[in-house]
Amino acid sequence: MTNTTHTSLLPHHRLRAYGVAVQLLQAVRGARIRDRTLRDQALRAAKSTCLNCAEGAGRVTRADKARAYTVARGELVEAVAAVEIAVLGNEASAAVLPRVLGLGNELCAMLTKLIR
Repeated sequence: MTNTTHTSLLPHHRLRAYGVAVQLLQAVRGARIRDRTLRDQALRAAKSTCLNCAEGAGRVTRADKARAYTVARGELVEAVAAVEIAVLGNEASAAVLPRVLGLGNELCAMLTKLIR
């Protein structure tokens, strides 16, 4: 769950995967990717991961939930890959990579379970 100053009854605030997705977004932002295009792509993918996790939590049918979580997983992989590519291209500090990879692995496992 994200840090909020009020109590939320919204379903995505109760979804652990959403909280990890938010942490991933913060880690991607913290990577400070210098290449503008790659940074934009990484941030868009990380934001989309969060949004699709929230959407899946708000859906009712199993099929609708699975579709949203599948999209979230694809966006997650793109966000992580963008940070990896930035590090490999010397466009971001290698120090951020372990955190991004750790969150990526954790969230990928969560989303895989939610899809099934």
